[in-house]
Amino acid sequence: MLAKRIIPCLDIKDGTTVKGTNFIDLREAGDPVELGKAYSEQGADELVFLDITASHEGRKTFTDLVKRVAANINIPFTVGGGINELRDVDRLLNAGADKVSINSSAIRNPQLISDIAQHFGSQVCVVAIDAKEEDNLWKCYLNGGRIETDKDLISWAKEAADRGAGEILFTSMNHDGVKNGYANDTLALLSESLPIPIIASGGAGTMEHFKDAFLLGKADAALAASVFHFGEIKISELKAYLCAQGITVRK
Repeated sequence: MLAKRIIPCLDIKDGTTVKGTNFIDLREAGDPVELGKAYSEQGADELVFLDITASHEGRKTFTDLVKRVAANINIPFTVGGGINELRDVDRLLNAGADKVSINSSAIRNPQLISDIAQHFGSQVCVVAIDAKEEDNLWKCYLNGGRIETDKDLISWAKEAADRGAGEILFTSMNHDGVKNGYANDTLALLSESLPIPIIASGGAGTMEHFKDAFLLGKADAALAASVFHFGEIKISELKAYLCAQGITVRK
């Protein structure tokens, strides 16, 4: 079994880390540079930085802030928000990102996935999908969960993989910030349907939820925010717990 990854996520709005519930009711969670440094030191496997209002506000990701975070960590660093063209990817990689996460722009222009994969390699391209379940259908959303599309989660994820995405970051909007566990049935369906790694996002509240995401959801990585930001779960203790459950994690 490949080692499972634990990934803290910094949702950034106006230069500050925030966290909400079901994509709304945002509250401040701390300085992104300090949080990133702390997670790097605590044994996080990767760090994700999402400028959550960049697409909605029609602007680019804060490059200077990305540089400052990158300078303070020594783990793989994924950056998303407002990435619409190859120049944006180049700018963020030069600022210290290892991968980029595209979401709204990928749905609007699927060719962008292919272009990133061809120019920079599939390992650089993470396709993030925000989806909500209604009437047993998972619909994908744009602009930080503000705009519903006609795209179905599984078919869109398959297309993204076919176009060269290196990973899928699936966030269940139904589970986001609720802390009742990940969308494990859907995660398992994605994992079984796609040949690339799946990152689980939305729903972490306890250490058991991470275990379930890996064992039931068959996820390759689990991403979380508030449980880490507010000190409810410590990464070192989480890894020790998962190891005791027979789950291979990076030390």
